[in-house]
Amino acid sequence: MKIVLHILIFIILTVITQVGGIVYLISVLVVKKSARNKRYKRIGVFTALYLFTTFLVVPNTAPLFGREKIKESKFLKAHSFFYKLANRNYVRPELNKALIKISNEFEQQNNGLKMVYLDANFPFIDKFPLLPHLSHNDGKKIDVSLIYEENEKLTNKKPSVSGYGVFENPLEKEYNQIDICKEKGYWQYDFPKYVTLGTINEDIKFSNKGTRDLARLILKQKEVRKLFIEPHLKNRLGLTHKKVRFHGCQAVRHDDHIHFQLR
Repeated sequence: MKIVLHILIFIILTVITQVGGIVYLISVLVVKKSARNKRYKRIGVFTALYLFTTFLVVPNTAPLFGREKIKESKFLKAHSFFYKLANRNYVRPELNKALIKISNEFEQQNNGLKMVYLDANFPFIDKFPLLPHLSHNDGKKIDVSLIYEENEKLTNKKPSVSGYGVFENPLEKEYNQIDICKEKGYWQYDFPKYVTLGTINEDIKFSNKGTRDLARLILKQKEVRKLFIEPHLKNRLGLTHKKVRFHGCQAVRHDDHIHFQLR
């Protein structure tokens, strides 16, 4: 049973952080079975080694795999520290440059507003899956938050703890791709509603203007090949550029975030 538990912990940490499983195995091997307070010592060793690996080793090793940590600025921030702690904040250098340019121009258009990112990619190995995403596996993809307003003014606040799962549903007369996908048997299509980790800022509402401004700045970048957003939001925001695509029913719905990717 202990072996099964170790394997399970290894798998979970690897799925969530990519490097956590290996760090866990090292911490198990470092602390002898006969050591007093073995469990607490392993937790301590794991924590120290994981933080050292994540914030010192990984950022200096990722460039060997063509990726680098997202260069945050005053106007470009992670929605949660989790995305940095879990090594989900790595991109190719050309995407990093685009993020900096988009976030700076977005703030210039909307004083004080930030571009907030969610899941990007792991630091190592192409095609290594960043679950639950289907395609965040090559350093070329990233999710960013929609824009909201409070008391008719644009705000940096978001409606969920994780950044996912609070949807801007189709209006009564808008095209409803969600129902179409679910009727076809794609049960996972609105799965993100289960990973909000809690809802917050219930007084904010979706901003057509703010989200449109952000989407258009993304589409303006020559490095960007595709942008995924739910069809009803594409129509509502008047996003007619050929880079705007439907992500397919096999994915999850995109009316809680924008996904875009490099060529």
